[in-house]
Amino acid sequence: MWIWLLILPLCVGGIGFFAWAMVEQIVKSRPVGNQPMPDLMLMIFGPLFILLMVGLLWLMWVARLVTEVRDDGIYIRFYPLHRGFHGFLWEEIGSFEACTYRPILEYGGWGIRLGSGGKAYNVSGNRGLQLALEGGRSGQVLIGSQRPEELAAAVEATRENAGAR
Repeated sequence: MWIWLLILPLCVGGIGFFAWAMVEQIVKSRPVGNQPMPDLMLMIFGPLFILLMVGLLWLMWVARLVTEVRDDGIYIRFYPLHRGFHGFLWEEIGSFEACTYRPILEYGGWGIRLGSGGKAYNVSGNRGLQLALEGGRSGQVLIGSQRPEELAAAVEATRENAGAR
């Protein structure tokens, strides 16, 4: 939640500044600053910057990590970036455990990240399910979760029912 305290003022401030600068310089013909940007560049980059900031706010608002435990493995979908689910089959998962991690130090933040601890899929918080993969997809994968203990219990129960190791 604290990330909103950082991103929201920056985005809203950037949008407000470019909107103000475009009105001042293009509509009112008053150059902005000591070395104003040419009007054509402001007409191109102003709206692009505003769209970028609005897009970033939208992405942060709608981003969701959907995790499903199915008979054949664990499936994740990072909405809206993934069109469908990405799976980790029971045969690929050597071990798993609920854990607490440091998102910024270990993975460089939230989202789909690659860090010292392997790959991470996380939206917020600092808790998740750590998978140790083996075989062709060896390495570690962290799946962020607000309730990692419940996720681990569901994985354990489903994996046992599926007859995996």
